[in-house]
Amino acid sequence: MSANCLFKARNAFFLKASFQAAHRPTCICYATQNNEKKKRLAKGPSLADFIEGEIEVEEGSHGYRGKLVKEKGDKRIRLPPWLKHEIPLGQSYFNMKESLRGLNLHTVCEEAKCPNIGECWGGGKGETATATIMLLGDTCTRGCRFCSVKTARKPPAPDPNEPVNTAIAIAKWGLDYVVLTSVDRDDLDDGGSTHFAETVKELKRRNPKILVECLTPDFRGDLSAVERVAESGLDVFAHNIETVDRLQIFVRDPRANYRQTLTVLEHAKKVNPNVITKSSIMLGLGEKDEEVFQTMKDLRGAGVECLTLGQYMQPTKRHLKVSEYVTPEKYKYWEKVGEKLGYAYTASGPLVRSSYRAGEFFISNLLKRRKQDELITKST
Repeated sequence: MSANCLFKARNAFFLKASFQAAHRPTCICYATQNNEKKKRLAKGPSLADFIEGEIEVEEGSHGYRGKLVKEKGDKRIRLPPWLKHEIPLGQSYFNMKESLRGLNLHTVCEEAKCPNIGECWGGGKGETATATIMLLGDTCTRGCRFCSVKTARKPPAPDPNEPVNTAIAIAKWGLDYVVLTSVDRDDLDDGGSTHFAETVKELKRRNPKILVECLTPDFRGDLSAVERVAESGLDVFAHNIETVDRLQIFVRDPRANYRQTLTVLEHAKKVNPNVITKSSIMLGLGEKDEEVFQTMKDLRGAGVECLTLGQYMQPTKRHLKVSEYVTPEKYKYWEKVGEKLGYAYTASGPLVRSSYRAGEFFISNLLKRRKQDELITKST
């Protein structure tokens, strides 16, 4: 055997030995623990306690000892138990999916990989199915680092039949509350606002009683586009601020920003005082409590009446990592803060999203009460 062959054989041997050593299971026993962990084990329950069944396991975040905040060097932090959510896929889910594909419609529920999709689409316990229809195609002109929707500089042209097809689908499902949203379309002169307005009018024409929420992009700050949607006959104008001011540049596309979002929401309320305005904040991106509080105050100052707060979930490995898993108790705290700040409704919880059935139910009742109050005022 030549010297070169011997050299290769020796290297192969050492590589194999190194790999086996690196992947050998580590034995973790009492003797290998540090003093702090030994003290914790000594105070804990014994084997006999578990056998007799006398140990009460704490529920919620109190019983969870895993890491909740990402530290330097951590690749990822494990998902806590309150975010492990079984997706119920009932027959209504499959019926809605088939109907959407047949009419060439898209939903943000699918594109954004929402964890509530099965529940909202009728997988829950016998409740009405709801969905958030995504207008203007499934491809966005922006690239926010939290969102898994496809992106392109020049997406395909909008489907001119989409407003009618959307109205047909909603009528078929028999919904009384629908959410319309869209990708950002910076390639269109009006940002897609005319498409939004036409869809709302078509829905109201076919069913005057239906309640329509529009979760809009910022239209590049074009206030005439905001007016077009706000005066289309919708009931709720929603636009998400997403995160606190300091993190905007890291989380959202550079064409979106904190002040622009506040201006859009404020202008929608200005041109249509009867419309309910709504926004949403993701938590777990590295924000501080005082920053969340300031964002809530700023939104309320812009006339926003309904607010949702939910956990950011990394959609793929290419997107922003979760900095923290916020506990359910903290979400309860923010809900109380929202009430004190004067929001008509604050939905705050780990799995809450900007368009979620519980919020839609509350807003639906709020709108109905306001319309009844208007009729009483006019009659007197």
